[in-house]
Amino acid sequence: MNHNDNTSALPTVVDRATWQAKLDELRIREKAHTREGDAIAAARRRLPMVEVDSTIPLIGPDGPVTLLETFEGRSQLVVYYHMWHTGRPAAEQCEGCTFSTTHINELSYLNSRDVSYATFCQGPYEESSRYRDFMGWTIPWYSVPQNAVDQLIADRHFGILVSYLRDGDKVYETYWTTGRGNELMAPSYGLLDLTVYGRQEFWEDSPEGWPQHWGSKGGQFQLDGRPTAQWSRLEAGHSDDLKTSSTATDRHCCQDKP
Repeated sequence: MNHNDNTSALPTVVDRATWQAKLDELRIREKAHTREGDAIAAARRRLPMVEVDSTIPLIGPDGPVTLLETFEGRSQLVVYYHMWHTGRPAAEQCEGCTFSTTHINELSYLNSRDVSYATFCQGPYEESSRYRDFMGWTIPWYSVPQNAVDQLIADRHFGILVSYLRDGDKVYETYWTTGRGNELMAPSYGLLDLTVYGRQEFWEDSPEGWPQHWGSKGGQFQLDGRPTAQWSRLEAGHSDDLKTSSTATDRHCCQDKP
């Protein structure tokens, strides 16, 4: 963490007309950026797709289910693949995945367009679902058994965001992204980008003296040694006891992946 807390660093003060003129100049670039995003989305809709075995097993709250069943009868499905560290306490679970998943609450807008959403977690259902409950998440939650990991991940890693399409009983993967591609899950970053100090991360191109505290390997999603969003849950009296086993996996963050 950088200790550059120079909050005395301020933008130049000008009159409103001058300020608005500068903002109008930037707005031209913002609009071009929006249109380019629309064009990229149009190209994304024209991508081919690859078939995925619809019978791949997962574990849900009522036991085993298939990939097909996680669509909940809808034609499309968006899945976030949540990294998990078996046997580790809540404080040591992936801060990047926690950051992304914490922002997903209301699914009705997706559902109204025939799209389901789910989290596919790397760890055992009993343990990881306790984390879901501790965090107060209400999204559909499934565990990926070890024998299903290779079929779904396909030489990638947990921490990816994947779109699927169903045609009858057949399932197809249409798109996936990771890293900064996952930022669209988290409006906090979009709002921070509108502020004068931005995300306050080292990589940002900010004026000299602007406060910058965090790198980009997971620490930007932590506060006092645990995922930031956990603190409000603890303060509200929710238990973070996951009843973890004695055998723990290695500790990583999805941000450590390429």
